[in-house]
Parts: sequence; C-alpha cells; structure tokens
Amino acid sequence: MDWTIQFDEAVSRYLPDLKVVCDEPMSRHTTFRIGGPAKRMAYPSSREQLVLLLNFAEKSGADPLVIGNGSNLLAPDEGLNRLVIDTSAHLNRVEQTAEHIIRADAGATLARTADLACKLGLTGLEFAHGIPGTVGGGVCMNAGAYGGEMKQVLRSASLLFPEAGVRTLTCEELELGYRHSLLTEHPEAVVLGAEFALMPGDPAQIRETMRELMARRKASQPLEWPSAGSTFKRPEGHFAGTLIDQCGLKGLTVGGAQVSEKHAGFLINRGGATFADMTELIRQVQQRVLDAAGVRLEPEVKIVR
Repeated sequence: MDWTIQFDEAVSRYLPDLKVVCDEPMSRHTTFRIGGPAKRMAYPSSREQLVLLLNFAEKSGADPLVIGNGSNLLAPDEGLNRLVIDTSAHLNRVEQTAEHIIRADAGATLARTADLACKLGLTGLEFAHGIPGTVGGGVCMNAGAYGGEMKQVLRSASLLFPEAGVRTLTCEELELGYRHSLLTEHPEAVVLGAEFALMPGDPAQIRETMRELMARRKASQPLEWPSAGSTFKRPEGHFAGTLIDQCGLKGLTVGGAQVSEKHAGFLINRGGATFADMTELIRQVQQRVLDAAGVRLEPEVKIVR
C-alpha cells in the first residue's frame, strides 16, 4: 500500500492542526534552488509533533528526511518519494537558559543564535553568524568557519534515536570532528535542539567581529548566486578551492551549474541548473583534480534521493 495513505490517516486523526503539503518543490527549501516535489512535506510546531511524525513515518513505511535551511542539500529534479519534515518554519526558538548558556531548537538558524549571543554580551558564536544553516545541521556537520567550529561552544544536544528515544549527549559524546559527528554514523538520529556554553564579552566588539567576518564572506564568496557553500570537504594538507583553481576550473560550466569565478570552492546555480547539471559538474571537478593533483575531493554537499 502507498505509504501516504496510512500516513495521511494518522495525521488526520492525531495531528489535525499540523500543516502538511503534498508535492512541495524541494527547490523552495534548498539554497541550491534545485529539486523536484517531495511527496509530503510537514511543518511541526513542537518537538512532540516532530517525534509523532517520525513515529507515523515508521509505521506507514515512509522514509523521513528532516531538514532545516536546506543549505547543504542537493535534491533530484524528479522529486522525493519521502516525508520531508521542515524544522525551520516553527522549531526555531532561541533563548538564554542560564548565565552563559543559550538553548536553540534544531530549526533555529545559526545566524539568529549568534545574534542573540551578541545581544546578551556572550562571545564564541561569532564565526557562525554568516553560516546559512540551522543548529540541527550545524551539530550534524560540526559547522565551522574562520577558525571557529561548533565543537568549541557546543555544550550538549538533544537527539531522537528511533530505537532508544530522546537522549541528551554532551559535546564529547557527540564525537565532533571536521564535518563529522556521531550522527555521521547514525543518520537515522534527529537533532531536536542544542545548548551552547559561551563566555562574557563586549557586545560592541562581538558585533564588530561579526561584521568583519561577513565583509570577508561577501568579498570572497559568490553569495549573490544559489549554492550550498563549500561544495567539497577540505582534503588533508590542501584546500579544495585552491586545488580546483590551480586546475584552471574556475568558470567550468555544465548546463546552469558553474564553478564560481569568484571562489573555486563554490559550485553555483547560474540559473535553471538541474540536479543532473550539478552532479555532473561535481563529477568533472573531482576527476580533473584527481588527474592533475592526485587528490580525491569528497563532497561536503549531501545528495538526497
């Protein structure tokens, strides 16, 4: 039986006020602006609804995909026969819970979280101000920039494990590394929220640091085009963008997808890029760099199907 029938019945019975959209284009929910319709997209307004949704998905045979800002996702043009759960619309609360502690829901943007820290005179999250993702994705990937990373400020995270239920794990237990965490090995787990332990600082200086970092981003990155940020992970001993540039690949184009002429580490959607365009461009860049430099680039972007 089509999983949507049982799923729709469960939602109608137990979550009648929940917003669920049929055939919602993923292009509206990824920063690449690429992707066809998701069979069902749900917008939970509480952690309890999120937990129930995942329970409904399991019982109906749906394959759930929990997303935030979609800043690291590449979705196929033919769409997804999946239940996509968008946490960014409503599960985005950010609050101070203790003197130097900030708690944020998974769907809260890193930028908003950093802004609150600044207003409270708490330092440590300045690096996150310009990262386009959410707290949930930031925990999963140990997001970082300009010498800062989640590992430095994350106190704990609440995760939902399908078999074990909700667990709160410390930063050490999350095993954060370069674009890696415990969730890399457990993709079935879902981040519900996180706590950050920060240090007191001068709000004016914190704001100035965030302004400086944003200015550096705007000067060096193609923020005017849809992209997923850095497309490839940093290979050991190298920088992906530098290798791609040294191979003369700036401006390399496949359909509407292009290696940015401003920053070779960014693959951008110049307009009308398809999933096939972007995946083929990724493949060509990987092959050319491997042939010329002997380095195999690993995508940082998550390709979902």
